[in-house]
Amino acid sequence: MENPNAKQGIPPESVNSRKRVKRKKPFKLGHDIRTQTELAVMLWPAVILIFIFSFVPMYGLLMAFKAYDPITGVKGIFTSQWNHFDNFKFVFRHFEFWPMVKNTLGINLLGSLVGIPITLIFALLLNEVKNTRFKSLIQTVTYLPHFLSWVIFGGLFITLLNPDGGIVNYILLKLGLINEAILFLGDPRYFWGIAIGTNLLKELGWGAILYLAAMAGIDQSLYEAAAIDGAGRFKRIWHITMPSIMPTLMIMIIFAVSGMLNNNFTQIYVLQNSLNMPSSQVIDTFVYSTGLKQFQFASATAIGLMKSVFAVALLVGANYLSKKLTKSGLF
Repeated sequence: MENPNAKQGIPPESVNSRKRVKRKKPFKLGHDIRTQTELAVMLWPAVILIFIFSFVPMYGLLMAFKAYDPITGVKGIFTSQWNHFDNFKFVFRHFEFWPMVKNTLGINLLGSLVGIPITLIFALLLNEVKNTRFKSLIQTVTYLPHFLSWVIFGGLFITLLNPDGGIVNYILLKLGLINEAILFLGDPRYFWGIAIGTNLLKELGWGAILYLAAMAGIDQSLYEAAAIDGAGRFKRIWHITMPSIMPTLMIMIIFAVSGMLNNNFTQIYVLQNSLNMPSSQVIDTFVYSTGLKQFQFASATAIGLMKSVFAVALLVGANYLSKKLTKSGLF
């Protein structure tokens, strides 16, 4: 019997290959979950922890609008009388409110203006290092402080800045830059600089990881083509590396803006003392002292709620401006 495909000029091999092609099965969510049981099991502990520590305590926000008495315990959150916005008025009228807002914004704003460019420049320079061993050594040295607690890292700097035997004062005295030892952590004028500098030293290497990861994904043929065209190292960085990592840079800026009211509590608390309080009292330490030391949980909840609302507003605003200016954003 004559093959009908032979008249059309279709080789028999192609016909057989068509028969062997299997159609892809449609995606089924239930089947996909069953085949990834291990991933689901690994995910559930994180989901449970987030639910317990982030969603369950949400009912405590009621204290911000009530005359809550700590003696009443958990039941008092629901049975206390409503006082509307009296707790918010108390916070706004507190004599420490505006100084702590100034300290919070000042430390965060200056820290971002200094920290983001320095971290980016460090990542760019580290990316240009070709010696693998030397690059690994630099990464290890700069990453290590991130894994130290602020109790250890801050205590180290308290010792270094100590006017009685501290190495910083010793060097400055030997160089003739000062006539007598300076009590750095006892003078409010130095606290912002100390807070910004210590945080930068601790997080410099860790903050560069995202930039280095973004640089690792850049097509190397772009650099080769630019080098053939005569572009130097600086031009390759400016015209290839920077545009490629711009989305990552904008995300870091958005995070910095949204966290403008959120200081590193542990750092500030370790470096804070009664002498530098005018420059070291920030929103987080005020919430701690008001809530846990003075047992004014309602007022502490009110200022924490205000901080969260403003943080969301800053996040949305920064993301909107980023998408308008650079066409990239967080969402």
